[in-house]
Amino acid sequence: MHTSRVALITGANQGIGFQIATDLSGHGFTVLLGSRDLARGEIAAREIGSNVVPLQLDVTDETSVTAAAERVRSDFGRLDVLVQNAAIATALTGEVTSQQLAHAGRPSVIPMQDIRRIWDTNVFGVLAVYQAMLPVMRLTPGARIVNISSGAGSLTLNAQSDFPLRSGFDAGYCASKTALNGLTLAMAIELEPEGIRVNAVSPGYTRTRLTGFAGTDTVEQGAAEAVRLALLEDRSPTGTFTHAEHGALPW
Repeated sequence: MHTSRVALITGANQGIGFQIATDLSGHGFTVLLGSRDLARGEIAAREIGSNVVPLQLDVTDETSVTAAAERVRSDFGRLDVLVQNAAIATALTGEVTSQQLAHAGRPSVIPMQDIRRIWDTNVFGVLAVYQAMLPVMRLTPGARIVNISSGAGSLTLNAQSDFPLRSGFDAGYCASKTALNGLTLAMAIELEPEGIRVNAVSPGYTRTRLTGFAGTDTVEQGAAEAVRLALLEDRSPTGTFTHAEHGALPW
């Protein structure tokens, strides 16, 4: 078994995932930098440091997920932290404004192939990676999972008529994060007897490609809560939904 702690971050060649990989590398983890495009992952890994290993991982491809899990098991023999970060906001291509994004995701107009593509990455891909990585995590004392969700997926908040982001709640990205929250809670309940912690975090409105770089927060701020949960000791909470500054968020 690998002697240092091992963390896998999906979708880590850019944005929040890249920052989480950077931060955990700085805390002594061997970081497996998951990237759908291996070449981009290799470039990102070299930029961070020698203890970062690029790992080809397309969460929507069963063969890719299976191969990645086998490499984690055979090459490292442990997985202390799994950060499920890979996500897409839309199936649209090119530059998209927030207004276009909100309109395109409305339940009455979103094409079925588009919603399937979003949910395939943001929901089913998360479950596929969870199932593939769980056997090696069960061999790792104190293992934990952090799912990168969004406050935009909170049903409680969006049910309030005065919630400022309510009009943007869509059937694509936002509802996929609601579903991810449900998966997180199901995972936490399943694994609680085994001591594996599972939590969801909202990074906030972060300046990344996913937001068209229109966010108000830096990637360092967006990564902070996931990194905090990854570094907690064994007696840490499970089944929570939190934000770095706002604390506990309503499901």
